[in-house]
Amino acid sequence: MERLEDDKSPLKLKVILGISTAALLVMIIIVAASTVVVRAKNPRRKSDWNGENIEAIVMLKRYSYAKVKKMTNSFAHVLGKGGFGTVYKGKLLDGSGTDFAVKILKDSKGSGEEFINEVASMSRTSHVNIVSLLGFCYEGSKRAIIYEFMPNGSLDKYISENMSTKMEWETLYNIAVGVARGLEYLHNRCVSRIVHFDIKPQNILMDQDLCPKIADFGLAKLCKKKESIISMLNARGTIGYIAPEVFSKSLGGVSYKSDVYSFGMVVLEIVGAKNREMLEKSGSNNSSMYFPDWIYKDLEREETMKIFGDEMCLIQKWCLCW
Repeated sequence: MERLEDDKSPLKLKVILGISTAALLVMIIIVAASTVVVRAKNPRRKSDWNGENIEAIVMLKRYSYAKVKKMTNSFAHVLGKGGFGTVYKGKLLDGSGTDFAVKILKDSKGSGEEFINEVASMSRTSHVNIVSLLGFCYEGSKRAIIYEFMPNGSLDKYISENMSTKMEWETLYNIAVGVARGLEYLHNRCVSRIVHFDIKPQNILMDQDLCPKIADFGLAKLCKKKESIISMLNARGTIGYIAPEVFSKSLGGVSYKSDVYSFGMVVLEIVGAKNREMLEKSGSNNSSMYFPDWIYKDLEREETMKIFGDEMCLIQKWCLCW
């Protein structure tokens, strides 16, 4: 009997080891499967927080959502609303009392590609004609971008209101030149070329001296300067300002020149701000219009030069045809 029990002991040990091994394998398979499912649901999370983006934002001031709420007095002062969120006015609580603007992104779900893209893009810039980034907030779905306050609002106000008729040509010219300098900086003088892809009057903010500053980098794309063509999966921008090649791949490759086209459309509105008939046809007031066919009709009737200042008219045509 004792010998029989001794023979069964190794058998029991083998059974126990077999069951334990099988259970361990099942656990490993479950963990591996769970990891695959999580990564499948969030395929961009790793690519969003790439080395370049982390390096770009690591030096920025990061605020908690509670702090942002306090600095804006519970979001009491609305400056404007857009497709990506609402902009509020606030004051820094560092003793300086400096005014700032904060854009609270709406429907902030997923890995936050557009948010990270905008923060990283703006943090790489430093130019008089580019809005300065002061900090950001990133708490799950609560995301905000804090930047310098522009007391005179956006350029579309000066194009859309009667105020535009009182502006001197020199002021309008300086605004156009300022935007051009900002774009030239983004395209040629940043470490990585930044293509904005949404140049329009609403994204050009004016400081106390009416100095224009390019803002809203949510659709911006970084690329190497040696790359002449930019790879894009979907069109981006605002109808009325978007370049033809961005809207349709059959019209050519997308490059930084797409911003130049959009700038041409902005100049078209700036120089026509004193003419109400032209203004009603412009991109800001008719978002369904893709390309200004009416320009060519005016050219045929030799009316365009009566509307535009000669030099600025020539510049905007170069931009549209470049």
